[in-house]
Amino acid sequence: MGLVKDPWELALMRESGRRLADVATALREAVRPGVTTSELDQIAEREIRQLGGVPSFKGYTAGGDVPFPATICASVNEEVVHGIPGGRTLVDGDIVSVDMGLIYGGYHADHAFTAAVGEVSERVRELLDETERSLYEGVLRATVGHRIGDIGHAIQKHVEPKGFGVVREYVGHGIGRRLHEAPSVPNFGRPGKGNLLKPGMCLAIEPMITMGSFKTKLLNDAWTVVTQDGSLAAHFEHTIVITERGPEVLTAPEGAMRAWPAGA
Repeated sequence: MGLVKDPWELALMRESGRRLADVATALREAVRPGVTTSELDQIAEREIRQLGGVPSFKGYTAGGDVPFPATICASVNEEVVHGIPGGRTLVDGDIVSVDMGLIYGGYHADHAFTAAVGEVSERVRELLDETERSLYEGVLRATVGHRIGDIGHAIQKHVEPKGFGVVREYVGHGIGRRLHEAPSVPNFGRPGKGNLLKPGMCLAIEPMITMGSFKTKLLNDAWTVVTQDGSLAAHFEHTIVITERGPEVLTAPEGAMRAWPAGA
């Protein structure tokens, strides 16, 4: 269970999140036409290590047989999650989802964003904007006394009326001393159902939203997940901790709102 019980644990989670937010800022600035996904990966590893962290993803097996070979997941266009960085060059009109993890002081932070590469259509921009907004709709429900289902329901009811699909097979999770801990945090569900949310719970909330069907398939590399219908997909994620005052976003960039009002 992703649960921090002592002030020093929370301090380390905060530091891990703050450092990863800095890495994300560098990566956002690097996304542009002409850059390769491998170059983004190199930037991420350099930044993580310079900040005193260790990449969470590199060598991670997630219970399978094939270790993930890179520092970030770089998923382009119809790739939903877990895209492996390589020689692919980003071109104008692409979208790229960058998912990253960092360990600091033995505690993990997990964060993702999707960025447009150059100019994209209004509908694609809407996909990115509404996926990110759905993340914050979920975060706002991560308060003491709510349940896991309240988070997923808020995300689902935000995006589905706009004609977007909510991926079912891949979900958020608890986080702390391990990258993936209980409970699972689906991006869909019924309010009032699932685990009760308590102070100290650390969650990685991460909506994965498509422009078409929610159905996905796994490629032969054992990692890359794509939409079955080839539609574009967006992915945003924050690591949060639930406090008596409300959810605190640990991976928000410096200067952004990190704490949210209780009962929002």
